[in-house]
Amino acid sequence: MQRWITLLSLALGAAVVAPATQAAPVWVTAWTASPAPDRKDGKPGEPVQFAAQTVRQDMRVGSRGDALRLRISNELGTAPLHVEDIRVRLKEGKGAAVPVTVDGRHAIDVPVGAALLSDPVALPLAALQQISVTAWFPQPTQPAVRRTVVRVADGRQDAVADSVRVSYQQNVFSAVLVQRAERPQVIVALGDSITEGATAARGSFNQWPERLGERLQQACPDRFVVLNQGISGNKLLDHGRSHSALSRLDRDVIAVAGADQVIVFEGINDIRHGGGAQPLPGRSAPDMLLGYRQLAARLHAHGIRTYLGTLTPFGGSERYEPVSATTRASINQWARSKDNGFDGVIDFDAALRDPAAPESLPADITRDHLHPNDAGYRRMADAIDLGLFGCQAPR
Repeated sequence: MQRWITLLSLALGAAVVAPATQAAPVWVTAWTASPAPDRKDGKPGEPVQFAAQTVRQDMRVGSRGDALRLRISNELGTAPLHVEDIRVRLKEGKGAAVPVTVDGRHAIDVPVGAALLSDPVALPLAALQQISVTAWFPQPTQPAVRRTVVRVADGRQDAVADSVRVSYQQNVFSAVLVQRAERPQVIVALGDSITEGATAARGSFNQWPERLGERLQQACPDRFVVLNQGISGNKLLDHGRSHSALSRLDRDVIAVAGADQVIVFEGINDIRHGGGAQPLPGRSAPDMLLGYRQLAARLHAHGIRTYLGTLTPFGGSERYEPVSATTRASINQWARSKDNGFDGVIDFDAALRDPAAPESLPADITRDHLHPNDAGYRRMADAIDLGLFGCQAPR
């Protein structure tokens, strides 16, 4: 017995003095663009976006890292996706572009309904640093990822210059992952065109999720990443130009992002009437509340804290009418209550509405009475209390 006690004591002592093993690096989602069906952005009668062209896309990653991987999406494509000669470089760097491969292959075929992760690329990155990704599309290609800012050049090019004009088109990259020593908190913005930032200045990072990421990085460096999973035309309950928020929640938040916290800003497209000569009515407040509660319950089941954004005014916009205005007011009243099922509310309505006409946006922050401009997006980001996420900004 004494022998066993002695051995146990030695083992416990060794465990105390043994050096702690260093945690393995983790892969963090640092930029996203949600899969979305082909929007037929090509020429009329020929909805092909890229054909025998080199495409450059600049992305700003939300986290520092020592290496990166690209996620190439054909999840909503209708034909196999073929892409070649993908390269990545720091946008402001002077080094040569680095080849990106998948399982060592430079010519990549992504099956219908699938997404592929690239092999890791050693490339040190700082938070909020921009990378440039170029890809060669030798065949007619219909990408199925939401619109982003790209530069398109004819023929096979080693690089696409800054002088090539920017356009707002769909592409094939749905995420950038970076490798770092420890995992930050990941915040996902789930929404429609106002979250996507469809009316932000092209080539800027003026969307409200991107501005929120800047605020968090300044106040609590390297502790948070904000991902933009907005899609123009998105709805909470019904499919429109893209799958509904309820439908895409697992794919765009839970599976891809590794989310810790989510800001939900959906519903304006649901409650407005359907347009046309005989417009269909928009969704009612009870229907919308059911959808919001479902989102909160499903996210909470994964341990994800969830915040609801109030719906912003759209008086004077296309398809505005009193019924949808009443629905918006009912939803916002419920959102501000204490029993809405969410962990908090972000009052975008209060941040943007015109004090003299609360059903409308001030003229200086919108062009169409629905979407904010850059100044409006700044208001939205600045209205968010960073303390919600556990970041106490320095006084």
